[in-house]
Amino acid sequence: MRIAIVGAVLTALGLVAVASGVLPLDAVAALAERSAPILGFVVAMTVVAELAAEAGVFRALAERLARMAGGRAILLWLLVVVLATASTVFLSLDTTAVLLTPVVVSLAAHVRLPPIPFALTTVWLANTASLLLPVSNLTNLLAAERLALHPLEFAALMAAPALVAVVVPAVIVLLVRRRELAARFVPDEPAAIGDRPLFWTAVGVLAALVPLLVSGLPVWLPASGAALVLVVVFAVRRRRVLRPGLAPWSLLVFVCGLFLAMQAAHELGATAVLGELAGTGEGPLELLRLTGASALSANAIDNLPAFLALEPFAASPLRTAALLIGVNAGAIVTPWASLATLLWHQRLVAMGVEISWWRYVALGLLVAPLTVAGATLGLALAAG
Repeated sequence: MRIAIVGAVLTALGLVAVASGVLPLDAVAALAERSAPILGFVVAMTVVAELAAEAGVFRALAERLARMAGGRAILLWLLVVVLATASTVFLSLDTTAVLLTPVVVSLAAHVRLPPIPFALTTVWLANTASLLLPVSNLTNLLAAERLALHPLEFAALMAAPALVAVVVPAVIVLLVRRRELAARFVPDEPAAIGDRPLFWTAVGVLAALVPLLVSGLPVWLPASGAALVLVVVFAVRRRRVLRPGLAPWSLLVFVCGLFLAMQAAHELGATAVLGELAGTGEGPLELLRLTGASALSANAIDNLPAFLALEPFAASPLRTAALLIGVNAGAIVTPWASLATLLWHQRLVAMGVEISWWRYVALGLLVAPLTVAGATLGLALAAG
């Protein structure tokens, strides 16, 4: 609800800018043409993820992970690293934050282990692992659309920094929480699958969706098709689950408000000062300057408006990649640096798990610079 209120205020400010002539109508039309398919993808993927969770796919996956770990916490944690990375890469960081968080917290309770190492791994990787594909993050979708890159071309550009951005946070969790991760546990018996037709339909939809998201089709098309299939099946098997709340209305209002507000700020020239911070050039030091500026901006004002504000100063594919490193992998210090972090915390609170924001910020101040610097150097080395 707070997100919706902030979004409504930003939208109102954007409309005032339109009414006063600060934000021209043709600029609004161009913004709508660019953002509508992306927002459609976000809605469709949220519906797919929510219905897959209702079908029991994520719970079954968590139970399978517990059995595969063989009673060793370190192996269970490594499997969570793999799952969080895959979920973020193929289903987006918000899906990981919203749906995987309760899975890993329940998993920790299921095997009687402390939940914090698993929860921290989830939120950090939700942000840092969101570099590889356009679908991984809304900022990536905006960048790929502007650069007209095929998903595989985008992945080739981002492969080296994406790998570094996964490894560095994982290693730090392992070092900081090594005592908890050295424990052993006895897994319980898995729960029975409630509605097998729903479960296997959801599994099939997800299995078909993942390759389609990297096929080169506009991502909103396969996502919408997957959502439609699941909605139809649930309408037949479990109609009560279908409710307006499946769509992320608060998120939509928030994002629309951000888009309008940042476009108005750009028309006023308010974002020009960021150009001085971002610099120019594509050498390692110049790229580090850009990633540092974008990471600071993301932690100050949220990663989406930071990307929109700095986008004009990252015209080439290489500088755009550096910008994404900063606003995605660097957005792990302040609670508001990414929407995924706020959604993650809401889920923790709902499940009775407490985490100190001061502790979170302190750890983020350690992890973010190492991750951003390492990923940037990986990008520079891969670029030759």
